[in-house]
Amino acid sequence: MAFTRKFYVSDTHFGHESIIGNCNRPFASAPEMDRYMIDCWNSTVGDDDIVFHLGDFAFGDEEYVRYIFHSLKGRKVLILGNHDFRNNGSVLPWLLDLPWDKPPTPAMETSDGGKRVYLSHYAHRVWPGSHKGAYHFFGHSHGRIPSVGNSRDIGVDLPDVAFTPRTFQELTSGLPGLQTNPEG
Repeated sequence: MAFTRKFYVSDTHFGHESIIGNCNRPFASAPEMDRYMIDCWNSTVGDDDIVFHLGDFAFGDEEYVRYIFHSLKGRKVLILGNHDFRNNGSVLPWLLDLPWDKPPTPAMETSDGGKRVYLSHYAHRVWPGSHKGAYHFFGHSHGRIPSVGNSRDIGVDLPDVAFTPRTFQELTSGLPGLQTNPEG
């Protein structure tokens, strides 16, 4: 079995035509955007790797969302975003039916390189372990909310993410880091 690597990404919005103009994505259409993101994903992620997707995965009918999911390499974990829900607050059933590595959830914690990482679709001013050096990855804002301490937006449309799932090391290389605070 190959070594499992962890990757992180948010806000792919596969199949979402209007996201192109709303977030300055350089594509002529959603199908062009989707093909490009699938190619970027699959050129980076291996079959045994795990990708934490921080919400707003895909738009469209059940068949299209299923097609996108199965076109992407690796094991996938979904942190639910605002577009992953129906208007009544229930999760889109076709998302729940996909073979995620873990059941979709609003937030979760993992570790990477010996560091705690709190994952949520939404930016938090504080998060579990934030005063003890933990990191926080979020999406939703499409680059409009600045990093605070060890937090950052990991949306696909940020320049250093470039429509490609990224590793912890890639995403944290520019963060200032926090000193461990045994009191916090």
